[in-house]
Amino acid sequence: MNTRKRIVEDLARVAGGALGTLAGLKAEMEAFVKERLEKIIADLDLVRRDEFEAVAEMAALAREQQEKLESRLAELEARLAGAKPETTAPKTPRRRGVRTP
Repeated sequence: MNTRKRIVEDLARVAGGALGTLAGLKAEMEAFVKERLEKIIADLDLVRRDEFEAVAEMAALAREQQEKLESRLAELEARLAGAKPETTAPKTPRRRGVRTP
């Protein structure tokens, strides 16, 4: 009986050690995989979500301003097309370099 008890205790100790080793191996593998994934993501040159949203907001604002300017330009062009052109007397060219007394 003493021998059986001893064998069971030895098996329990070995199993406990194996579980501890497996837990340590699991932690090492998780750290390794995490490190590799972070390196791969860094190499992809991805942008963070908050940076993307900020740039998207700036682009939307720029687009809105562009549309306002386009409508304003169209309005000004329509005004100019409806206005009569002013007639001015043609300027006489000045002579350069010749002075008359």
